Amino acid sequence: MAGAGIPLLLGMPATAAEVEQRTQAVAASRRKAQDHDTRLVLLGTAGGPVWWPNCDREGISSAVVVGDAVYIVDCGDGVGKRYKQAELGPINRVSGMTGMENLRGIFLTHLHSDHTIDYFNLFLYGWYDGLTGIKQPVQVYGPGRRGQMEPIFKLPGQTTVEEPRIENPENPTPGTVDMTNYLYQAFAVDINDRLRDAHRPDLRKLVEVHDIVIPQVSGFKTPNETPVPKMEPFKIFEDDRVRVTATLVNHFPIWPAFAFRFDTDDGSIVFSGDTSPCENLVRLAKHADVLVHEVIDTSWVDALFPPPVGEKEAAFKAHLLSSHTSIDDVGKVAEAAGAKTLVLSHIAPGHAPRANLARAQRNFSGQLIIGEDLMQIGVGRKRSAA
Repeated sequence: MAGAGIPLLLGMPATAAEVEQRTQAVAASRRKAQDHDTRLVLLGTAGGPVWWPNCDREGISSAVVVGDAVYIVDCGDGVGKRYKQAELGPINRVSGMTGMENLRGIFLTHLHSDHTIDYFNLFLYGWYDGLTGIKQPVQVYGPGRRGQMEPIFKLPGQTTVEEPRIENPENPTPGTVDMTNYLYQAFAVDINDRLRDAHRPDLRKLVEVHDIVIPQVSGFKTPNETPVPKMEPFKIFEDDRVRVTATLVNHFPIWPAFAFRFDTDDGSIVFSGDTSPCENLVRLAKHADVLVHEVIDTSWVDALFPPPVGEKEAAFKAHLLSSHTSIDDVGKVAEAAGAKTLVLSHIAPGHAPRANLARAQRNFSGQLIIGEDLMQIGVGRKRSAA
């Protein structure tokens, strides 16, 4: 590989000045956002099931905070630590065993591991970090069963391919309810010990898990034939603070994959989930105050597949790019939606140069924010003075 591609693949260590600049920017965002009843908090901003070198971003996760109520979107690596660092709940600086009393909901865009790896940690650790102080069970919403196995990827012209082993053949495409029940089983030793020896309250009574039910959509056939039919957003959750609507987006072959919109009395926040440019998302994000959108740096993908690129490499490259949104396209999506602010998150690679990410502004007339872990953004009107 040519030496010029190495920085793109491995990233460059941040200078002391860059670290300080980011630290100050995050602190300033937090101070500014405190004046708002509705806030977006970026807990982790890296994309992919990778511990990126030369990168201090944690895995993808965000929070919508409305007053003292907290709703989490996706649960990537480190979500619990970032939740505590963001001080989204009561703080006990002596025991540290508080913080999650305000958690009302968790929303999973899809079931790739980089979006779910610390999902159950929020409950196992939350058991000792304030979860027992919640007023109502935490509501979890995520994809249901795919039902149909995804196709095996084939190269152009390839007619046959070896059938890989199927994991969990009795239920190879589990949904969120299934996944959660499997996790309860996987941690049975720990859970039973906490119940019997420490007399913790029943964890299952603190959490209610739901598979998102997709309404009937005209033209939909199967997940493999029509994964992203044109559809109107549909409501999945509402309480006294937020109304959450969803739509299908294009992260094929993963299905279902959702984008979410949170509407509050103050404004709206939309999360793209993982997707290529998608009309359903544009419809969901129409005139949103904030659009949090995934992004992939195609120059990094080019560095992964340096020339000469053979047919196999070219096919895998196209396969990677077909389910994500490039820097040059993400601004177009936000512009088409009429979003006021575009926030880049689920950044792949996690060490993508800021100068590259800033190119998203070229195709977007609104405010562009390159997301950083623990950054906070106020939404809508500021809190009225007492």
